[in-house]
Amino acid sequence: MSTFDNPFDPNRRLHAGGCSCGQHVSEAEHQAAQLQVQSAIESEQKRYEGVVASAVMRAIFPQDVARRAFLKSVGAATAAAALSQFFPLKTATEAFAQGGPLEKKDLKVGFIPITCATPIIMAAPMGFYAKNGLNVEVIKTAGWAVIRDKTINKEYDAAHMLSPMPLAITMGAGSNPIPYTMPAVENINGQAITLSIKHKDKRNPKDWKGFKFAVPFDYSMHNYLLRYYLAEHGIDPDTDVQIRAVPPPEMVANLRADNIDGFLGPDPMNQRAVFDGAGFIHILTKDIWEGHPCCAFAASKEFVTTMPNTYGALLKSIIEATAYAHKAENRKEIAAAIAPANYLNQPPIVLEQILTGTFADGLGNIVQQPNRVDFDPFPWQSFAVWIMTQMKRWGQIKGDIDYAGIAAQVYLATDAAKLMKEAGLTPPAATTKSFSVMGKTFDPAKPEDYLASFKIRKAS
Repeated sequence: MSTFDNPFDPNRRLHAGGCSCGQHVSEAEHQAAQLQVQSAIESEQKRYEGVVASAVMRAIFPQDVARRAFLKSVGAATAAAALSQFFPLKTATEAFAQGGPLEKKDLKVGFIPITCATPIIMAAPMGFYAKNGLNVEVIKTAGWAVIRDKTINKEYDAAHMLSPMPLAITMGAGSNPIPYTMPAVENINGQAITLSIKHKDKRNPKDWKGFKFAVPFDYSMHNYLLRYYLAEHGIDPDTDVQIRAVPPPEMVANLRADNIDGFLGPDPMNQRAVFDGAGFIHILTKDIWEGHPCCAFAASKEFVTTMPNTYGALLKSIIEATAYAHKAENRKEIAAAIAPANYLNQPPIVLEQILTGTFADGLGNIVQQPNRVDFDPFPWQSFAVWIMTQMKRWGQIKGDIDYAGIAAQVYLATDAAKLMKEAGLTPPAATTKSFSVMGKTFDPAKPEDYLASFKIRKAS
């Protein structure tokens, strides 16, 4: 017995004979046992691979007849190879396997102090990260460009991003192309157009020529929804008004200082402008597009690939927090949890008005809109297709776009669906759906037709 052996180890090797681990009477018996263990591991791995491949195949071909026709035409092996080009089957299989050790427990996740980040923020003080074995430091960050740069530079392991950002990073719009993923939407709805109180008698957008507007970032739903809203009212957002990027925490100060006439921004900035008497809420973005995505949880494909178990635990924490935030009865508790200075640094009454949907609009009215903001993690790939049509409409991307292919690579709907089930939610059976923006139906199968239908646009 070595000096460093544990004398209380019942499996300690007792004599020079037997196997190398001391648990078998011979090396041959040891090797036979090892083969049995390896066989069991490989069998379990194949089972997970089958589950994941089946889920992806059913998501792509929800109709049994179409799925069988595809498999008969190309064969199972070719179908599996084709799927692997668009979806990280191996990585997803590893992430879905239960009980795998976490590759990294101490993580840094950046966020912008807005209510859209509620699931990412509240998962820390309310214990969802700890429940899944993670020690996550959520770091308040000044603006979206900083979030993007710190995440790309690996100062953050993952981050709160705007839902167009992973698409822009992947395609190299505004930065070098880096494969990025968006496994979960953080919130739907939750934005508004807020105008300076001096414009309370200018409710018709046709009277807004010459206005100066702020949005949080060029690659944001805020930018695309404001442009869409203006263009539908005959205002060219590139020639009739000015639109500039302003970090959300600076929006109300700029409105008060008369540097801007209004903004399409995230909350709590809209409600804070009302609270401070600086502005009024002209329209909620849910009235432009009911159920539109806004913020997201995003991570590099490298993080997803090299740390599948950590990635799975992190995503599960956020989806569980999102499910908690979705319930109206939890909203006041959440408002109190995220109000302190290290998170949103806002009066709890401002956050309560936003999260409960009963709020003052700044014009003397008390409005009740329970769906002012909601939390739904499913990353519909048709959302990504719509976003890309607007990126092309306003000249941010050009040429032929593989809309469906890029959407499938970036918006990891199958990961979200699996973890939503574990969180007690019911995920959709499909990954795309049609929806309406200002009364105009969007068909994700015909993005170029949709793009060509707009009179005001930059796309050539």
